[in-house]
Amino acid sequence: MPRIILLSVFALFVTLPASAQQNAEPCGPAADLSEDFSKSVDAGSRCFELRMYTAEPAVDGEGGIDNLHQRFREEEVAIFEKHGAEVVAVWQRLDNPNTLVWMLAYRDRAHRQEVWEAFAADPAWHALREKYAVPLSAEAYMMSATDYSKLK
Repeated sequence: MPRIILLSVFALFVTLPASAQQNAEPCGPAADLSEDFSKSVDAGSRCFELRMYTAEPAVDGEGGIDNLHQRFREEEVAIFEKHGAEVVAVWQRLDNPNTLVWMLAYRDRAHRQEVWEAFAADPAWHALREKYAVPLSAEAYMMSATDYSKLK
């Protein structure tokens, strides 16, 4: 999967081609998925998004993984939760100290869209992004829970 170099999470959301945002395979409950995907997906599955952010090294104390962790610690998680996302977990990759991995859960793909639009428009996010500007590359994966998964 190609990596996109960005200055912020907001930039990732905005710079995706419109076709990628509109034609993305749905995620969440089996009824929202094509027959190929719905066979093993739980009928009540939420839409899960696994995101990996690899921070560019800090330059003169600006940016870097420590500032990214502080941004999440201070308010980024809270802003997402305020807009309806569940932040399932946030991890530090042990094989790459500059990479933060996190998982969000939404009711379905439409709910994800609502959450990201509200997040992108939130003045608290804009202030936080200015306070902790962290150049990073991002990868994102959309998932639905299988019918035999404990986490749905």
